[in-house]
Amino acid sequence: MAWIILFIAGLMEIGWAIGLKYTEGFTRLVPSVLTLACMVASVLLLGWALKSLPVGTGYAVWTGIGTVGTALLGIALFGEPATAMRLACIGLIVAGIFGLKLAT
Repeated sequence: MAWIILFIAGLMEIGWAIGLKYTEGFTRLVPSVLTLACMVASVLLLGWALKSLPVGTGYAVWTGIGTVGTALLGIALFGEPATAMRLACIGLIVAGIFGLKLAT
């Protein structure tokens, strides 16, 4: 169950990171409220997952999910570059996430 909660926390991490782009410096109300809600949910869910997961593993997986999702959505939504090197590095992060899951 902790891994599912951690995964959802990672999705919320993606939500607030992408949401920051839409807040326009927290000048737009609805995107700002949604972004802040994702921030709070992400940290609360991370804390809940860490009750039964090692902190180093949980934090690394949480940030990894956020990093990979944000990078991929940056490519898809904002036209950020999808170079071979960038995609390979994203793949390495994914491999690290799976490695930590297998090691725990």
